Amino acid sequence: MKAFFKGAGLLGLMLVCSAFLLAGCGEDKVQTIKIGFNLPLTGDIPEVGEGSKNAAEMYLKDINDAGGLEVGGIKYPLQFVYMDNESKAESATNVALKLIDQEKVVAIIGPNSSKQAVPAGGTCNDNRVPMISPWSTNPSTTLDRPWVFRAAFLDPFQGPVVADFAAKKFNAKTAAVLFDVSNDYSKGLAEIFKSSWEAKGLGPVVAFESHGTKDQDFSAQLTKIVAANPDFLFVPNNYNQVALIVNQARDLGYMGPFMGSDAWGTPDLVKLCGAQCYGNYFSTHYAAAGAQGATKVFIDRYQELYGSTPADYAALTWDSIGMMVEAIKNAGQVYADPVQMRTAIRDGLAAIKSFDGITGSSKFDAQGDPIKCAVVVKISDDGEFVFEESVCP
Repeated sequence: MKAFFKGAGLLGLMLVCSAFLLAGCGEDKVQTIKIGFNLPLTGDIPEVGEGSKNAAEMYLKDINDAGGLEVGGIKYPLQFVYMDNESKAESATNVALKLIDQEKVVAIIGPNSSKQAVPAGGTCNDNRVPMISPWSTNPSTTLDRPWVFRAAFLDPFQGPVVADFAAKKFNAKTAAVLFDVSNDYSKGLAEIFKSSWEAKGLGPVVAFESHGTKDQDFSAQLTKIVAANPDFLFVPNNYNQVALIVNQARDLGYMGPFMGSDAWGTPDLVKLCGAQCYGNYFSTHYAAAGAQGATKVFIDRYQELYGSTPADYAALTWDSIGMMVEAIKNAGQVYADPVQMRTAIRDGLAAIKSFDGITGSSKFDAQGDPIKCAVVVKISDDGEFVFEESVCP
C-alpha cells in the first residue's frame, strides 16, 4: 500500500511538472520596451516635470492602445518609468544610475533643465545608455557625448536671436543682464548673449549681475541695474525666479522692457508674475497660440485631458519620445539584452538625419544637436504667449 501511495505521489508530481513544462512551451511573452524618464517632479520647477510626464502619458497610451510599437513586424508594449530628480544636479545623476542599474531601461528621456541634464548626460554617456534631453539648450549637455542627444536648439543660437530681436524691437543701444550664477543654463546663456551683443556692435552691456539659485531678494542687483539705465533687461532665468525679479524691478522704479528666454515658457509664469509680465517677450521653441496641424491637435488633446495649455517642455518631450520611437524602429529588432538594445537605439538615433515634430522640423549635426528655428513670443494682456516672429539658422 505504501508503494502505491508512493507511486501515486510520484505520478502526481510528474503531472504537475509536466503542466509547467507545457505552459513554458507555449507562445513566448512579447518583451516590453522599458524607457526611463528623469524628471523634476519636485523642487524648484515641478511644473516642468508634471508637463513632461503628462505628454509622455499621452504618447504611451497612443502606442499601447494600438497594440504596442511595431519593430521588425512585431508589436512590443512600451513601459515608461518616471523618477524624480528633485530639480537638483546630484539627484539627476542618481536617478540616471537607478534607471540604468536597477530598472534596466534601454534609454532615458530627460533631464529637461541644463542644470540637471549636463551632469546626467555625463552619467548616461559613461554608462553607454542613450539619452535625449527635451529642453536643455546648454552645449555641454551633448558635447563630445555620442550617447546623448537633444530636441531643443542650443544657446549659441538662442543668444544671438535674443540680441537681434531686442535691438530691433526696442531700438536698444544698451543692455543689462541678470542671471543665476549657479545654473549652467542661465549662466551660459547670459555669457553667450553678452558676447553676441558686443560682437555685433549693438552697444555696451551696462550691467551684468548675478545671483544664487535660492535667492529671493534681488534688490541689490536690481538697484545697480536701474542706476545703469539700460534700454532693456535680459533675464535668462527659470520662470519662478522671473516672477520675483520682474515685480521687484518695477518696485524699484525700472519701467523698461524685459527680454526672456525659453525657461520663461510655462503658464505658471503668468500665474506667479501677474500683469507685470504682460507685454514682455521671450525666445522659445513653439507658440501654442495660433498653432496649426499636428501641433494644434496635440495642444487640443492636452488641454482636454489636463485643463491647461502645454508649455514648450511638454511639446519637446512629445518630440523626444517621437525621436526615440524612430530610433527603436531604426534598430530593426528588439533585443532581450538591455546592453545590446541600448547600442541599437543609440545607433538608431545617430541615423536620424531629420525629424518633423510638433515643435518644428529639425536636422541634426554630427554632435547630435538639432538645427531648428526659434520662436519669439509676446505675453499678451490675456496672459497668452502669442507668436511674434520665427528665426531660423
